[in-house]
Amino acid sequence: MAVLASLRSRVFAATAVVAVLPIAGALGWATTRVARQAEADIGRGLREAAGLVVQYHRARVETLRERALLVADLPKLKAAVAEAHPPTIEPIARDYRDRVRADVFVVADREGRALVSLGVPAGGVSTGAPDERPGFVSDDGRLLETFTVPILLAGEGSEGLGRLTLGLVLDDALAGRLRGLTGSHVALAWGGRLYASTLPHAEDATLLAAAAGSGVARLDLGGEEYVALRQPLGDGEAPPLALVLRSRAEALRPLQTLRSALVVAALLAVAVSLLLSYLLARTVTRPLAALTDGMKAVAATGDLTRKIGPGGPWDDEDARLVARTFDTLTDSIARFQRQAALRDRLSALGRLSTVVAHEVRNPLMIIKGSLRALKRADARPEEVREAATDIDHEVARLDRIVGDVLDFARPLNVDLAPADLGDLCREATRAGLGADGPVGARFALDPPPGPLVTDAERLRAVLVNLVTNARDSVVARRARVEAGGADEVEVGARRLDPRRVLLWVADRGTGIAAADLPHVFEPYFTTKRTGTGLGLAIARKVVEALGGSIRVDSREGEGTRVEIELPEAGAPAAGESP
Repeated sequence: MAVLASLRSRVFAATAVVAVLPIAGALGWATTRVARQAEADIGRGLREAAGLVVQYHRARVETLRERALLVADLPKLKAAVAEAHPPTIEPIARDYRDRVRADVFVVADREGRALVSLGVPAGGVSTGAPDERPGFVSDDGRLLETFTVPILLAGEGSEGLGRLTLGLVLDDALAGRLRGLTGSHVALAWGGRLYASTLPHAEDATLLAAAAGSGVARLDLGGEEYVALRQPLGDGEAPPLALVLRSRAEALRPLQTLRSALVVAALLAVAVSLLLSYLLARTVTRPLAALTDGMKAVAATGDLTRKIGPGGPWDDEDARLVARTFDTLTDSIARFQRQAALRDRLSALGRLSTVVAHEVRNPLMIIKGSLRALKRADARPEEVREAATDIDHEVARLDRIVGDVLDFARPLNVDLAPADLGDLCREATRAGLGADGPVGARFALDPPPGPLVTDAERLRAVLVNLVTNARDSVVARRARVEAGGADEVEVGARRLDPRRVLLWVADRGTGIAAADLPHVFEPYFTTKRTGTGLGLAIARKVVEALGGSIRVDSREGEGTRVEIELPEAGAPAAGESP
């Protein structure tokens, strides 16, 4: 994959995955455990709430029984019941009902006929034989829970005067008290009907259907999910049912808050982990990237002495070691280059001695011969002039040899200044071909390349040398094929881009043999009978000192093209070129 192609991407991705996976796993595990715990808390809370409802109901029933026994044992009530006179019993009954806060208060004689009935539904209540268990009766939307005790004359085992029945209502108020006690919604149902609820009565049908089931149920009430538990109130055959409900969303709301907090914390942790992984990747890959860039620069420029640098204090130690090793290698290469340059210089000095000895010996012999002619007493004026001319020619030749040797051997100091490239090419061409030479010139300077920052004098000398070589090659070809004509030397220049300029000198002369082409820039290599072999070597030295490059393309019998590529702003030579 292209995204993971670089080492930095792979290190970043690996560390990010290592950072994200544990956090994601821990987040998932924590939320799952908390969700399970919350569900368990809901079930436990429902069971506790149901237990509180049962306890409240038992306490209520026991209180109702105790109050009934207490009122039935009051002498005032017994005396009134013994009279069996309802107008006498009624005010007493009202007073006692208010005191015990009963919703139903019924006094019956020993045959079960009601003497006073307060708060009794239209259908009445059972005043039969007293029972230890409470009874239930529906009163037009109300559910009554009643308890009947005997009214005895003098105590237990004595003659019964009648029966007292007390009753309490199971309504919304009671459900509200149960909600306050348990913290849960409560609904009360009996006989297939819902009598009380702390939830809106629009949900009665759903609650009644849940009451008809068994165990724990989940209900959707008003778009909110509830968990409900059925709890019988009593041990009879068909006791009322209390439906205890809790909102699942409300119970899980702390979980949502915790989950949101965990997600935020996880995101922050992931962001920090990704940042740290990116920084870690940079500490490993930045020195390697610097090393790669340095190697690319070496490949592009050929500068084998380029260094990477020590790197930053947070860079990976192994990568910094590689960078230091590279710098050590460049130091070794620079030292080797200096040693190789010294060896080449010494070798060139040996070859130079041979060439100089050979080149100097011939002019000296000619000069010596000319001097002998001048020493003769009978030398004619024509012979004297001829000898003087030969001496002058050979001295000039010796001077040229010495000048070439010095130009090649000594370091170059370039003097950069703006120069018009077109004018420079024309002047060099005229100097190389001569005013009335046998070879013409053709310029390819359209559009004009404009000014160039360079050492104009040294570049002119290089162009003169190239144009002279081209002229000699064209002349030599004419002599070989015995043909005159309008063969020309082409001199051109153009911009490769805003920062580079290309110059060339081309001819259709004899060309260079394929075997000789690799050696044309070597010092003292020449195919001319009178050449020193330093012209192209000096030309390459000058071009490289100006920050450029020179190359030759030639085919024997077809011609030669020499190209020089220079930067728009030349750079001074950093040192002596080999």
